[in-house]
Amino acid sequence: MKKEYDCIVIGAGPAGGTAAALVAETGNDVLLVEREKMPRFHVGESLMPEVYWTLDRLGVLEKVKAKGTFTKKNGVQFVTDKGKESRPFFFQEHDERECALTWHVQRADFDQILFDNAADKGADCRDQTRVMSIEFSEEGPHQVEIQTADGSIEKISAKVIVDASGQQSLIANKLAIKEMDPKLKKAAIWGYFENAKRNDEEGPDVTCILHTVGKKAWYWYIPLSDGTVSVGLVSNNDAILKGRGTPQETYFEEMENCAGVKNRLENASLVGDIKVAKEFSYRTKKHAGDGWVLIGDAYSFIDPVYSSGVFLALKSGEYAADAINKGLAENDVSEAQLGSWTEQYDEGVGLFRKLVNAFYTDEFSFAEFMKQYPQYKSNLTDLLIGRVYGEQNPGEIFEDMDPWIEHSKSGTLDDYKKTLPSPPMMESM
Repeated sequence: MKKEYDCIVIGAGPAGGTAAALVAETGNDVLLVEREKMPRFHVGESLMPEVYWTLDRLGVLEKVKAKGTFTKKNGVQFVTDKGKESRPFFFQEHDERECALTWHVQRADFDQILFDNAADKGADCRDQTRVMSIEFSEEGPHQVEIQTADGSIEKISAKVIVDASGQQSLIANKLAIKEMDPKLKKAAIWGYFENAKRNDEEGPDVTCILHTVGKKAWYWYIPLSDGTVSVGLVSNNDAILKGRGTPQETYFEEMENCAGVKNRLENASLVGDIKVAKEFSYRTKKHAGDGWVLIGDAYSFIDPVYSSGVFLALKSGEYAADAINKGLAENDVSEAQLGSWTEQYDEGVGLFRKLVNAFYTDEFSFAEFMKQYPQYKSNLTDLLIGRVYGEQNPGEIFEDMDPWIEHSKSGTLDDYKKTLPSPPMMESM
């Protein structure tokens, strides 16, 4: 391990693996460090189709596509609190290209592919290597104190530090720039089941989102290629983690309020332990500084409901790498240069955030809204696919969804609907 690098990337998740690979392939000296031994477990198995393009750029698409490696994800299905199962949003009905299909992945294997790819492109990749402290210098370079796999302590300097440490958020916590989202104080309890029903025994696998009775909570249901199914409960943090039994007891209690999940797990058995994550929705007030930049979950995290996490991690790693490469080439690692991509990135994140907030608005019904505005089916599918960066404008759906939600909250929706023109005759959802 060298004492000086052009770039140190902290964290070997999708964001870190992407940034390290793309910065290293241009000839820059890159150190990628991961505190755990790779491959390591991580939640976040359901991918959006738009990950296709970053994986293609990284050169790992064929490894991800390899038969049997991961389960193909063909769409998304929603089940109401009353048990009504919607027709799935099949992505290739919207776009017949290969890029409209995606995967349910075991993150240990997926992240290992990206870790190995970064090494293949020239990055010095070290697992079981823990960042103990970060020391910023006004003149640069910055210094990182790390503990290596053998327990020794070393100090390494770099022109650029990339924080891809996930919800550890090392730099954000150090600088006190992390803000919890007051609207999304959620928690998740999840586990893995064998012998669980696939979403459709005879058809393609999809990610399934199932509300509990009363819409107080929801479950994700994600079939994986090892034969197990990832099943997670999400609700308000206090509602499922305070004043009740153990997380496992609460997990199965809530399942009694979700017939869709209960039926799917009728002959299934839990594999391993139940896992818990709490109050995971946050953003950062500042995303870059002179000689440092945040990416992935270290930058922000919204919510698991639409599976945007890995896509945003890959995209932020890609955007940041381009800014870093340009900055190193021009000897400009200023805040303005390293953060030059963040405004565009935030615009896409904002669209996902609005869709998440709509999902958690109890008075709002997507089905009722889409019945009035069927012309937005394409916009909604683009959002579910992850097409928030590019020429398309899926955000135009919110021109009508925002006032609809506000009237739903205020109890004036029926009167508001009387002011609207009759919905156009289009294919139903």
